[in-house]
Amino acid sequence: MIQKINHFQNPENLSYKPVSVCRVFSSFCFCLLIWLSPMAQPTKIPPSPAPEVDAFLVSNQKLFGNDIVALAYKNGKLVYKKELEKEIGDFNGRIQVPAGIASQWLVAATVMAYVDEGKISLDDKVSRYIPIFAKYMKTYITIRNCLSFTTGIKADPPGPLRLLQKSKYPDLETEVDAFASKREIETNPGTEIYFSQIGPDIAARVLEVITKKTFDRIVQDKILRPCKMRATSFTNDNGVTSNAADGAITTANDFINFLAMLLNKGNFEGKKVLSEKAIAEMETIQFPKLPVKYMPKEAAGLKNGLGCWIENGNQVSSLNMTGFWPYIDRNLNYAAILVPRKTDEPKRELYVQFKQKMDAAFGGPSR
Repeated sequence: MIQKINHFQNPENLSYKPVSVCRVFSSFCFCLLIWLSPMAQPTKIPPSPAPEVDAFLVSNQKLFGNDIVALAYKNGKLVYKKELEKEIGDFNGRIQVPAGIASQWLVAATVMAYVDEGKISLDDKVSRYIPIFAKYMKTYITIRNCLSFTTGIKADPPGPLRLLQKSKYPDLETEVDAFASKREIETNPGTEIYFSQIGPDIAARVLEVITKKTFDRIVQDKILRPCKMRATSFTNDNGVTSNAADGAITTANDFINFLAMLLNKGNFEGKKVLSEKAIAEMETIQFPKLPVKYMPKEAAGLKNGLGCWIENGNQVSSLNMTGFWPYIDRNLNYAAILVPRKTDEPKRELYVQFKQKMDAAFGGPSR
C-alpha cells in the first residue's frame, strides 16, 4: 500500500515555509521604507519673491478689513500671490467681489473690440444707434464722450443718492432711455469732465442695440471668455445688466487675466483679444485740456483714458471706492491687483505704499 504523505505534517515543510514568508515580508518592508522616506521629510516652503510686500500687507491687514488678495503678473506668468484672511476659508482669489468702477475698464475694452471689427467708431454719435437722443436735443454725444465722462448730461450728485438712483432701473434700455428723455444737458458734449456712471452705461447700451444681445453676453463673448474670466459677470439678480458702469462682479484671479491680456498687447494664451491700436487708444489721455468739474478724490490728479485712469503717462489703473485696485505699469512691464473684501472707502496712501513695494520687488527686467 502506498502511503500518502501530508506535507503540512512534515517537519521539513513546517520549518521551511515560515522562513520563506519572513524573508519576503522583510524585503517588502525594507523597500517600502526606502520609498516612503522622502515623503516623510517636511515640505520646504519656497521663499517669497517679495518679502517686503508680504510684510506690508500683514502689517496693514486690519486696515484692509482682514481679508485681502494681492497678485502680480510679469513676463508671461504670475510672479506673486498673497492671500490673507481672518479665518481659514474666508477669502481667496477665487471669491467674487464687486469690481466697482473697474467695470468701466471692461466696458471700454468691449467697445474697442467692436471698433477693431469696424462695426463702430469712437466718434460715432450715440443718436445714430439710439434715436431718442436726437429727439431730446442730445444729438452730438459720441461714444468717445461716453467713455471719457464728457457727455454733458446732468449726473446725480456723488454719494448714496447716486446709488439709490441706479437701483430704479431694471435694465440698460430703461436706464439709458431715461438719461435721454429725463436728464438735462448741462453743458455741450466734450467741454468739461464730470465723472458719473451715465456715459459707460450709454456705451454699453449702444452695443446691445447693434448686436441685439444683452451686454453681459456681449462682454462674455468679446472679453471674458477669451481671457478665461469664468467667474466674472455683469448680470443682476434678475439675470440682466442694469448697470454696466460699476456693476461687474469678478475675482482677483479673473481680473489679473484681463490685465495680462492688456499688458501682452492684446494677446491671451496665444489668442488675439484686442489690437495694439485699441489698447493704445484706451490708454491715451482723453480731452487733456478740459476743465474737471468732478472726479472722485481717489482719482485726484489722474487723467482719464477710456475706462481707466492714467498717471505719469505710464501707469494705467482703476483705483475706486470699493478698494478694488488693478493697475498696469508700462515702464516696469508688470501688472498687479489688490483686492480687499472690505468695500469701505480706501485710503489712497495705502495703495501708493503698496505699489512702491511692488515696484521694488518686480520692477527689474529679469524679475
